[in-house]
Amino acid sequence: MKTALRVIAVTTALLAPFASHAHKAWLLPSATVSTVDQWITVDAAVSNDLFYFNHVPLRLDMLAITAPDGSKVTPENAHTGKYRSVFDVQLKQNGTYKVALVNQGLFASYEENGARKRWRGTAAKFASEVPADAKKLEVSESVGRIETFVTAGKPTQDALKPSNVGIELIPVTHPNDLYAGEAAKFRFLLDGKPAANLEVVVQAGGTRYRNEQQEQQLKTDANGELSVNWPTPGMYWLETGLQDQKTSLQQAKQRRLSYVATFEVLPQ
Repeated sequence: MKTALRVIAVTTALLAPFASHAHKAWLLPSATVSTVDQWITVDAAVSNDLFYFNHVPLRLDMLAITAPDGSKVTPENAHTGKYRSVFDVQLKQNGTYKVALVNQGLFASYEENGARKRWRGTAAKFASEVPADAKKLEVSESVGRIETFVTAGKPTQDALKPSNVGIELIPVTHPNDLYAGEAAKFRFLLDGKPAANLEVVVQAGGTRYRNEQQEQQLKTDANGELSVNWPTPGMYWLETGLQDQKTSLQQAKQRRLSYVATFEVLPQ
């Protein structure tokens, strides 16, 4: 039962944007600007307060680290504890790395022999694991991304190329070139096309230590772009999401999309 509740909590955090009181999923790097051959440590968790470990860890099964040349990087010293997962990355190349947890799968519920069943998995496994004659079948698809960015030396763009699946952030302002008092511009894509009128929440970390959440409620323009102001230096969390009917499986009635990113904003 504890395992099931943990799965539900993590899934809810990935798919339910815009609720300031809800659980928040995030990746938190020890540094976002470094030099080549240095190491960073990344925490991965779901919490009630931003960047404070007090709920459950994020699982690392779907972790993908993209190097500046577009190749994949294997994390080192990965470990999952009670409240967080953690892993190390050596920055062997000059340029920008993308660290991402990518979740794409199906959720199904149905009746079998009078009992309600729940299933979660990939589209490839759906036909073999869910009965073809399942009664009261309800299926939804989810595509979620949790990302952060780290640069060794000079910022680059190759690791930031979109996959054109779900919601993705394409930086106009480089994500490791953010400073307090300077506005940054980001572009959002939905399946590779501009995501217009997308509602986005931006929030500074440290919510445990202040009474007001200080959320910025933003919306993309017709080109999928918006500007973000950073009032103070520190770590910031960005979240957005939506539902549509563009599913990859005929049986699925809806698709739930989410995107989360963590940024470091430096003093001028």
